[in-house]
Amino acid sequence: MSQFVIDTAFVTQTLQQMVQIDSVNPGLAAGGAGEGAVATWLYEVCTALGLEVHLQETAPRRPNVIAHWAGSGGGKSLLLTGHTDVVSVENMAGDPFDGRIENGRLYGRGAYDMKGGLASILGAVAALKASGFQPAGDIWLGFVTDEEYLSIGTDALVTAIQPDAAILTEPTDVQLCIAHKGFAWLTLTTEGRAAHGSKYSEGVDAITHMQHLLKMIMTLETEIFVDDLHPLLGRNSVHASMIRGGIGLSTYPDRCTLQVEHRYLPDLQAAEIVQLWQDEIDDLTRTIPDFKGEVNLDFERPGYEILPDAPIVQTLHQAFVDVMQAEPSYMGQYAWLDSAILGHANIPTVILGPGGAGMHAAVEYVNLQDVVDCAAIIAQAAAVWVG
Repeated sequence: MSQFVIDTAFVTQTLQQMVQIDSVNPGLAAGGAGEGAVATWLYEVCTALGLEVHLQETAPRRPNVIAHWAGSGGGKSLLLTGHTDVVSVENMAGDPFDGRIENGRLYGRGAYDMKGGLASILGAVAALKASGFQPAGDIWLGFVTDEEYLSIGTDALVTAIQPDAAILTEPTDVQLCIAHKGFAWLTLTTEGRAAHGSKYSEGVDAITHMQHLLKMIMTLETEIFVDDLHPLLGRNSVHASMIRGGIGLSTYPDRCTLQVEHRYLPDLQAAEIVQLWQDEIDDLTRTIPDFKGEVNLDFERPGYEILPDAPIVQTLHQAFVDVMQAEPSYMGQYAWLDSAILGHANIPTVILGPGGAGMHAAVEYVNLQDVVDCAAIIAQAAAVWVG
């Protein structure tokens, strides 16, 4: 059993107040409130907990909150982190920020993704403080912006601190997550030749030429990616997201663009994906009359994986056993997480967060007992890790 007692009332109130603060990411929703108000609230809570706190501006009125509990010396440092932004509330019924509690669940946008995890962090630190614990190593809290869009918050965070390990509290249904996929956004373009619709000898149909690249998606999905399976993450995947082309009904289209998204395993790189498409375009250029195409990488984030025997994973594993009196389950996330940025900054990271439902959906909730359990596991792991 854990030696640290979680204040359930504090965790519940903390979570409810966070959910009641609108922090919709303005990169995803026009007029989104952004993270400024919740950052101010977190600054005050962390200060009340006796932490040193400062704001790190990541965009106008969108700061990270970085809190520091200085160690006495000699221990390893640990970062507890999660994001403060939430997605749009456009499809939600009722008040998406009411934070209502029903049957052990707290409802509202961001309750599950991922203010429940932030409440677990605060509950863990509050329990450590209440016990009189004095860390040897530094404990950092990083509440970051913009994970739901471009992750400018964690990009900035890793330039400010370099802890020995991190626990990211994205929702995992109280499982240990040690791997997730990366993603790449590409734009494929085919070039045609505009001409009057009657002049078939002059016009080149860019939209028709795009069919060859659409066929490539099917080839990747049914022939190439199916043989590369990861035990936690399944396979690589690609889908067509948006297509545009054409000038008018009586004009041959001179240009067609197709935006595609790849979700790929940690051992694959975005450059390899681009090369797959470039090789196909080169082959089509040689074999299809008048074919012209190009591929551009618009944005990418790599996947991430940490070995089960990594020290921070083993520390969290034992903390789970101590608190829950059971062995943890291990999982991978098909979605991308900020842990990739942390890992590629040489900060070994493991993911643990509460359960719930409705991530990005019309009804979202988090299980309150899971939030409390995660707080207890994190407190135990932090105490052991920092010494």
